[in-house]
Amino acid sequence: MALSKLSGDEQGVILGQLRNALEPRLVMYFSSANKELRALHRRMQRQLRTDYEEATALCRKVGMQNCKELRKAWAVEWNNKRLSEADLATLAKLGSVLPKLKWLDLMERFGSADPDGVSRLAEGLVTGSLPALTCLFIDGMHVGDAGASALAAALDRGALPRLQVLELIKAAIGDGGLAALAPALRRRPALERLCLIRSPFGDDGLAALVAPPPPADTRPPPAGGLKRLKVLDLRHTQITDIGCATLATARDSGALPALEELKLEGTSSSFAARAAVTRD
Repeated sequence: MALSKLSGDEQGVILGQLRNALEPRLVMYFSSANKELRALHRRMQRQLRTDYEEATALCRKVGMQNCKELRKAWAVEWNNKRLSEADLATLAKLGSVLPKLKWLDLMERFGSADPDGVSRLAEGLVTGSLPALTCLFIDGMHVGDAGASALAAALDRGALPRLQVLELIKAAIGDGGLAALAPALRRRPALERLCLIRSPFGDDGLAALVAPPPPADTRPPPAGGLKRLKVLDLRHTQITDIGCATLATARDSGALPALEELKLEGTSSSFAARAAVTRD
């Protein structure tokens, strides 16, 4: 079909795919080939300029020279940059145009600038966002139950499809938040390392994460599970001896077949309970 015969919706899809806040010239070059697309581009130009300005401001705030540097980065470590909700929403919008990014480390030693920032980040991640990302570290930034739920929804939309390592440290995730996040994590076959240090969840949240399959005489276990999880770090959480027993049952039942390292120091459990579940 000739470009001149494309419907308005079809033209919008084409330009929407080409609209790249880190490389705004792409849509301009393409739209110059067709009268209808030129007219549509003029209508989109203001939003494209706004997106580019927001991306440029974010890059400068984190110490990058320009958007090109971010576009080509395979690893990003933004520590103590005081990222706001708006900053993290901008990062989310850029998720679909960062095909090389494999490592994203967001750390705030003195706490989040905005308590809902991680929620905004997760809410903005669409299907296929951050397609190459294997490692996501969020340290010292408020996630909370709302952020955990938003992250679960993003994962289920198809964001971060190659995620292998997830660390949410000092993230204020309670039982409800972990229960909301757990099903999405259990549907991530590539997940190898999960670190949830210093969050207030306890036995109920843990049970949702590592619930063992049902007995053999009942219905078959659901697809998925933490089959490749090698490291589970739960230090300084509210897990008690009950949670340790849940972990032992899950491990003995084969629900965590690849687990090599389990960290429970600083939890509310007894030394004996921790020793029993961490034995080789």
